[in-house]
Amino acid sequence: MPHDPDGGPHEVGTLPRTRSITRWHRVWRPFWVLPMVIVVVAVVVGYLMPELDRLASDELPYVFPGGPSGARDMLGTIAGAMISVTGLVFSITMVVVQLASSQYSPRVMGDFLGSRVTQVTLGIFAASFAYALTVLRSVRGESGDGGAFVPQVSVTLSFLLVLASVGMFLAFIHHITHSIQVSSIVTHLGDSTVGVVERYFPEPVAPGARLGTARWEPGDLAPQTVAAREHGAVVEVDHRALVARAEQDDVVVEILVQVGEFVPEGIPALRVWRRRGAPALSDDRLAPYRRLVAVEQDRLPDQDPALGIRKLVDIAERALSPGINDPTTAVQVLDELHRILRPMVARAELPALIDRDGALRLVHRPQRVEQLVDLALAEPLHYGAESLQIPRRVVRMLDDLRRVALEEHRPCIDRWSRRARELARATGDGALAAE
Repeated sequence: MPHDPDGGPHEVGTLPRTRSITRWHRVWRPFWVLPMVIVVVAVVVGYLMPELDRLASDELPYVFPGGPSGARDMLGTIAGAMISVTGLVFSITMVVVQLASSQYSPRVMGDFLGSRVTQVTLGIFAASFAYALTVLRSVRGESGDGGAFVPQVSVTLSFLLVLASVGMFLAFIHHITHSIQVSSIVTHLGDSTVGVVERYFPEPVAPGARLGTARWEPGDLAPQTVAAREHGAVVEVDHRALVARAEQDDVVVEILVQVGEFVPEGIPALRVWRRRGAPALSDDRLAPYRRLVAVEQDRLPDQDPALGIRKLVDIAERALSPGINDPTTAVQVLDELHRILRPMVARAELPALIDRDGALRLVHRPQRVEQLVDLALAEPLHYGAESLQIPRRVVRMLDDLRRVALEEHRPCIDRWSRRARELARATGDGALAAE
């Protein structure tokens, strides 16, 4: 049974306030979905607008005044130009993604491809092409059935789409030139990671406070193991749904994997503990437990504070490599890591044991503050050991973190502070090393 120096397991309300990955979110996540939706809307409008044109008055102000030949020329020119510029925008996007992948880290590709500015720009350009072709089919000359017909409003709307494309192209160029800067990449990663930290960990408490850690022994409970059926990274654990289902089945659910961890097929992912002597749960009743632990090919930041830190550390490692040798970029990364770790060390660890109405229902493996601090500092200090800037910046960061950290986090901070001062002494920074 559980033992907790602070008085037993923690209620469901202490679970992380993380965002669930809804089906709607999964639908809109792929890069091609939003551009395709814009194109489909443009094609539908291209079919409907000429029909509305037939109902309009023959003489409308501020619309295209030309005849069938002029309308065909204009729409053909727009279609040809738009498909060419769409290819140019796509090529620029691919070059920027390749450059960012090689210069910073392959793991930042998703941030570029997930940009709504890029997706909307491609969508507007492709939509202008598709709309112009759709409207072009409705233009008829004198020899056509029913006489000449020029959808004046539709052609004018095509011209307005070109103007919108020019505006989006300028916004796209500004976005690309800004987003490829290292300061922009680092700040974007910091913003998203700080948001995850604030939702993931409990509210900050007073510096120096001590919090108990619950321990659990299964006692006379009998286990049933639930294996993963697909490989990939654990991206989401629906804690509340697991607690509710465990209460319904009167069992204790133990999560054996951590969010962000890679799992191969067949590895035990969950263990369901039932009272000894109670009938075993059937496969049909175990299947919902498996679905509440989501596995995908790529890690997602929604419940994974370590992902943003991992990306920043990768950028610092690449900057400290002999081929690039850019310690200033690594210092920028450390500045952002400082920003992330500062609120983190002032917050309590997530409880590993969760109960409902006094009965233990969930045992999980949340990411720990010490684990994240180690991830943030181990590799930058290793690869920047001979740099003058890196140990000095880490020492100052840790001095500030210690002032705001909870008592339970200070041993980890002190351990890294001693290491950083040793490296500072080795690089000849006697002032900091002697402090």
